[in-house]
Amino acid sequence: MNTENFEIKAYPEMWESLNMDVERFDKMRLMLGEIYGKTYLTQKNRPNSMAYFDNMIAEIHGGRIQELLNAKKEGKPVVGTFCVYIPEEIVLAAGGVCVGLCGGSQGSVPDAEKILPRNICPMVKSAFGFKAGRICPYFQAVDFVYGETTCDAKKKTWEILNQMVPTYVMEIPQTKKPSAVDMWLSEVKDFKTKVESIAGSEVTLDKLEEAVKVMNNKRKALQRLNNLRHADPTPISGKDVLLIEQIAFYDEPVRFVAKVNSLCDELEQRIADGVTVQDSSAARIMVAGVPMALPNWKLHNLVEGAGGVIVNEESCIGTRYYKDLMKENTGDMESILKELTRRYMQIDCSCFTPNDERIDQVLKEYKESGAHGLIHYSLQFCHTYNVEEVKIRKACEKQGIPYMFIESDYSPEDVGQIQTRVEAFLEQISE
Repeated sequence: MNTENFEIKAYPEMWESLNMDVERFDKMRLMLGEIYGKTYLTQKNRPNSMAYFDNMIAEIHGGRIQELLNAKKEGKPVVGTFCVYIPEEIVLAAGGVCVGLCGGSQGSVPDAEKILPRNICPMVKSAFGFKAGRICPYFQAVDFVYGETTCDAKKKTWEILNQMVPTYVMEIPQTKKPSAVDMWLSEVKDFKTKVESIAGSEVTLDKLEEAVKVMNNKRKALQRLNNLRHADPTPISGKDVLLIEQIAFYDEPVRFVAKVNSLCDELEQRIADGVTVQDSSAARIMVAGVPMALPNWKLHNLVEGAGGVIVNEESCIGTRYYKDLMKENTGDMESILKELTRRYMQIDCSCFTPNDERIDQVLKEYKESGAHGLIHYSLQFCHTYNVEEVKIRKACEKQGIPYMFIESDYSPEDVGQIQTRVEAFLEQISE
């Protein structure tokens, strides 16, 4: 597959049946295919196993959508998600499907700004705009959308989104005190009831235990991939790992695990054979901060285009999604729901206060990744991450870690400015 013949496949009849703006969406499809080809398929010496993930992008708006529609015909709930706080195990136990919704593109922002304020998070506007403009087949295919209250912009936007598509909101605790844990357990139980009502069947202990194993296997596969990329020199680009982490949110989990482990087998052989994508002088960069929803590849493309290599993402797209496993075979429903609560309360979202665990986690991952410098990346108007950046910066200064903060959005307007800053940062590290 090369840049000349890569295309995101068209399914106009399917899109029409989903009441999409087909003409506009088809233009976006062509643009995304072109961007993907230039961003990903121009890389040299990629692992052969990346072909599967390239094909997932080619079928992102077709083959995978058809799988979702088939699941719905079988009475299985299809839940659209924005956040790693959704208890995926419960949806899987109901026979359902979790899919990450579109939210990383500038193209849908103008649709949102016709309704929402301009000065809120680009991710919220992008996601809302995809539904408002009818230009996301995932939004059109879901039974309901899962929302959460990790920020004020989100929790108020869900009220308006609910007028367009059923939106179920879970209240996320803002602390990790015992009372907050109790509240989250109550929310988990309510979510179970919601999913059961959509599925028309009970989430049994056996099914939930099996779902826990499926999700643990998914997290283990991603942990394995992240550990292998930490090799010096690294056998895979940061862009390719980011792509896999993004695909993790909408691919079928059992199939995804098999493909990631197959890639990891290849990476282990590449490490043994000394095959690398990294120049010997390349600066190794860790990225921390906000999630990078597909197709937000801006920072990775700039860093690796300037000769660096990204070796870790401390974000909801990255390690925050898969670093914590669940205990298996807990024995009864109450115990497994408490274990589910415990596992999800370990996520170090910036909505928590205090959030010293995240500071410690950033420093831990920096050391484990063998990075030479850290970039904290945030989206404009993302107040919790922008404020928490102050503590991250001070922690890095105390540890002598080369550090840079980048605040951006999804538009290409600041690419030149960020490129200049990234190049200067990499040069500083290499001195």
